[in-house]
Order: sequence, then structure tokens, then C-alpha cells
Amino acid sequence: MTEPSLNLVDEELNFNIDEVIVSKTDLTGKITYANDVFCRMAEMTTDEIIGKPHNIIRHPDMPRVIFKVLWDTLQQEEEIFAYVKNRSKTGRYYWVLAHVTPSYDQNHQLNGYHSNRRCPDRTSLEEIAELYQSLLKEEGKHQNPELGMKASASLLASILDEEGQSYPEFVWSTMRAL
Repeated sequence: MTEPSLNLVDEELNFNIDEVIVSKTDLTGKITYANDVFCRMAEMTTDEIIGKPHNIIRHPDMPRVIFKVLWDTLQQEEEIFAYVKNRSKTGRYYWVLAHVTPSYDQNHQLNGYHSNRRCPDRTSLEEIAELYQSLLKEEGKHQNPELGMKASASLLASILDEEGQSYPEFVWSTMRAL
């Protein structure tokens, strides 16, 4: 299996506003299902994706703290909306507005996660990208990744407190014409 290129290409991939990227993972984040739109945007086949960790498409421009917020929310068995910049196999990127929810089996036992991703509003992305750059910069000030994450989380909390919002409220406030 060929892993996605670590080389980044400053070229954005786009998908149609009426398309939805869908994936499912197990409790550890390994992909158990990916639709055709997911595969097309990731520029990978289902054979290259199924069984791999979902972070196979993680773009290095994404602050680690956003994934911490996402996983902390999911661990509480709550849904979350988040803006995410992903990387394709060829190093190109694409933005999504992700809606991630816990999945349950017939006995109501948590057995994984389901994510639908849509095209984000372009105006919203300017605000999100600015926030993410600030968080990433804060993470980068620390040689220890854990300290970087804590500093970034503190910065995010400070920004959200200033706005009087939680992260989900912030995401919702940026949505304009979806």
C-alpha cells in the first residue's frame, strides 16, 4: 500500500455542493467504510483506505487541538461539527465541514463513528483558516507536542471565551449560506 505523499501541493481540490463525503470508522478511528466521493477527494481506492486510520488524510495545516476537541466530544458520545482541511494522496488539499456522530449497534452499544462532510462556505473558511493558523503557530512554539497542544488548547479557550462561545457555537456562527 502506498501512503499518501508527504509532499504538499498548494492546489485545492473541490467537490460539488450537492455531494457528501461519507466515511465510517471503528472506535479506534480505522476506516470501515468510505463512499466514492471520499475516495475521489482522497485520490485513493477503497483498498488503500479501508482498515487505515482516518488520519491518513490529515493535512499538516490542521491544528492538533481541533482533533482533540473532536475526539473529546465523541468520547462523550456527542456529535460535533468541525471545519477540516484534508490532504489527498498526491498532496493536494480540500476543505470540508464535517459532521461526526457516534454509531451504535442494535444493542445500543457504541461501535464506531459516522462522518458526513459537505462543502464549506468559502467566506467562513477565511475566518476558520485564520483561527487555525493561530492555533498551529502556538503549537509550533513548543518542542514538546503535548505542551504545544496544551498551549493551543489554552489559546482556543481564550478566543472562544472572548467570543462567549463554545467550539460548536463558533462553528455554527461561521456558517453563512449552507
